[in-house]
Amino acid sequence: MPLILAVDDSPSMRKMVTFTLTGAGYQVVEAVDGQDAFEKAQAQLFDLILTDQNMPRLDGLGLTRKLREHPQYKTKPILMLTTESSDLMKQAGRTAGATGWLVKPFDPARLLDVIQKVIK
Repeated sequence: MPLILAVDDSPSMRKMVTFTLTGAGYQVVEAVDGQDAFEKAQAQLFDLILTDQNMPRLDGLGLTRKLREHPQYKTKPILMLTTESSDLMKQAGRTAGATGWLVKPFDPARLLDVIQKVIK
């Protein structure tokens, strides 16, 4: 069963994402910001990271860059789930190594569809 790290500083958003993913049969670990996520990603290996962009301590792009420096996360899917929708921000996401970009509020069916496409 794939293990997903859901990163968002909003407790209600984390709950919605976790509810959607666990309902589809995924295991989910939650992180409250990028720094928390990075520490959890070093402690165990996740099959996919789903992260917000705007968070305290370490934002989504910073988290993506840090994860991509580690061999075990070089090819793991990292999806950005954020209110940011500008092309400039999406380009920054691609440059940092993000696999995909989903805009909040998210459609649960679309989120699951994207995850099924990128998860190995």
